[in-house]
Amino acid sequence: MPFREVNSKMVEATVSPGQKMFSQRGAMLAYRGDVTFTPNMAGGQGGVMSMIGRRVADEAAPLMTVEGSGTVMFGHGGHHIQVIQLSGDTLYVEADRLLAFDGTLQQGTMFMGSQGGVMGMVRGQVTGQGLFTTTLKGHGAVAVMAHGGVIELPITPNRPVHVDPQAYVAHHGDVRNKLSTALGWRDMVGRGSGEAFQLELSGSGAVYVQASEEKL
Repeated sequence: MPFREVNSKMVEATVSPGQKMFSQRGAMLAYRGDVTFTPNMAGGQGGVMSMIGRRVADEAAPLMTVEGSGTVMFGHGGHHIQVIQLSGDTLYVEADRLLAFDGTLQQGTMFMGSQGGVMGMVRGQVTGQGLFTTTLKGHGAVAVMAHGGVIELPITPNRPVHVDPQAYVAHHGDVRNKLSTALGWRDMVGRGSGEAFQLELSGSGAVYVQASEEKL
């Protein structure tokens, strides 16, 4: 289900009979045609905690199931929207950044500590993001939200990418991540998270970085 970018803060999706999509509740701005919006407390395919995977239940982003025939315009909070096309690979993204996505995509979660060990767990605490990250896998489109615009940086086996954890939006591909300190622990006393931490992503894929260190 392709998204058409209306402008940097709005996208339009075509809804066809027999297909469904999911969107963040409250993200519908306008629609044409015979389209229904159903609150989805089950969180899509795997239950709220299975799909969203936030640290606590009240951090879960409520979803709507969108079905019918027509076109729907989505946007939320005036945030910048980035459309990501998946071709069989897996997208890793924070649940509260999801605006809308194809219902054909397989949903799941990944424990960040499983890739970064103890430092992966530290990342969740430092950035305020959950220790779990939502995964979407398959062929389809995903619209994610960010502050100030997004740039896609390729990750290749010989060229890892270092990102400020606060600016991280999502990544896809065969990628591993780990949190490292840019400063010595003694130098970090009295400092905020900021550039004291770096998220290193290595492997093959791409990472999406927002032009801001502000959370949604």
